[in-house]
Amino acid sequence: MMQTVEGKAMAYQVLFAEDDRQIREIVSDYIRSLPNSEIELSVAKDGDEALNLIYENVYDLALLEIMMPGADGFTICREIRNKSIIPIIFLTARGREEDILYGYDLGCDDYIVKPFSLPTLYAKMMALLKRAKGMVGTKLLTCGDISLNPSTLSVKVKEQLIALTPKEYTLLKYLMENLNTALSRETLLIRIWGYDFDGNDRVVDNHIKKLRKVLGSEGKHIKTIIGKGYRMEEL
Repeated sequence: MMQTVEGKAMAYQVLFAEDDRQIREIVSDYIRSLPNSEIELSVAKDGDEALNLIYENVYDLALLEIMMPGADGFTICREIRNKSIIPIIFLTARGREEDILYGYDLGCDDYIVKPFSLPTLYAKMMALLKRAKGMVGTKLLTCGDISLNPSTLSVKVKEQLIALTPKEYTLLKYLMENLNTALSRETLLIRIWGYDFDGNDRVVDNHIKKLRKVLGSEGKHIKTIIGKGYRMEEL
């Protein structure tokens, strides 16, 4: 989590897992050279070292290569998602659409294909860190037998806690905040995945399908608007 000293904000704690020494050094040196950098990196040289760091520490964001010795980035992402909703960025040479979609299905928040721009990488990291910080609110949201508590980042269906990925949680929260409002796929893409998301609106449909499934009978509150998008409504 972001550290403080006597109330003064210091740095966000970021796990950076990358087996390429040159890329590790370039990214680390760039972030540490910024005069007002808000990020402190913990660097792992392979997947197994990254897993050990995850088990021992609390991070605000994870920046992961996919192809590494030991545990790969997809495995690390799954492990993080078992315990945390922190933002995850894949930084990798694997640019096939199926890899990108798989990364988002696992719960990553961004997928950057090498080569990349250092200023853009830093900007994306800071945007996700600040967005994640802003996810916490206080007002309980309800629709039918669904209740979402922003203070605890928890969701209940008929008083039973359910497990959601960060994207599923953010999507449900946005739908519930805009109850009875028609939301286009484009709007949901921008609000949930960001302006610079490289995929298509299939990712919205896939997440809606998964969200309905995990909500069980209460998934009926998410209505499809043919040719437009989705609306969450009381029945």
